[in-house]
Amino acid sequence: MESDAIWRTVDEQRGQLADLLDTFEPHQWSTPSLCTAWTVRDVAVHLTHSQVSSKDAALAALKSGFRFDTMIRRMALADKASPHDITTRLRAMVGSRKRPPMTKEVDPLMDILVHTQDICVPLGIDRPMPIDAAIAVAQRLWHMKFPLNPQRDLPGYRFVATDADFAVGPQWGGLRELPMRDIVMILARRRNAPDAPDAPED
Repeated sequence: MESDAIWRTVDEQRGQLADLLDTFEPHQWSTPSLCTAWTVRDVAVHLTHSQVSSKDAALAALKSGFRFDTMIRRMALADKASPHDITTRLRAMVGSRKRPPMTKEVDPLMDILVHTQDICVPLGIDRPMPIDAAIAVAQRLWHMKFPLNPQRDLPGYRFVATDADFAVGPQWGGLRELPMRDIVMILARRRNAPDAPDAPED
């Protein structure tokens, strides 16, 4: 995706998520998300932290011993923003191209697509991913080395999309044909790769 298309999609997804979050009841905010030990509220407030200053990010990293997962968890728990504050922040981010230091332009797109699923799936809410955006995010995930590393963690798999022109993994790998959204969530380690289908009986 070109830069303008990436940021346009990020803006759309942030606005749509804010609209959705505004409809949530208190028990939905406290529901466990797909992120281990994170509630829906924790994930939502984390999404607003891509706008923190470099100084605040460096301070958070120092307090967490420069451990990435610990840092983002600490920031989410320390942030006491109310649901209204969170959705207000998300809407205020629309139009901004700010992103954390040392991240790629596609990373905010990855965050909003994956974390929206982290929020919605446990609540039984079906939120499709825009196909072009899902392809860009899957490509980014596949080539990541930190904090995720799909090529290391999913050796011997070949993923082919059933609803897009997308394929990754060795030609000899165990073929998994899936919708783009499922591929993104597998590469993001939110779900396991499905078992191979049973061989047909003679």
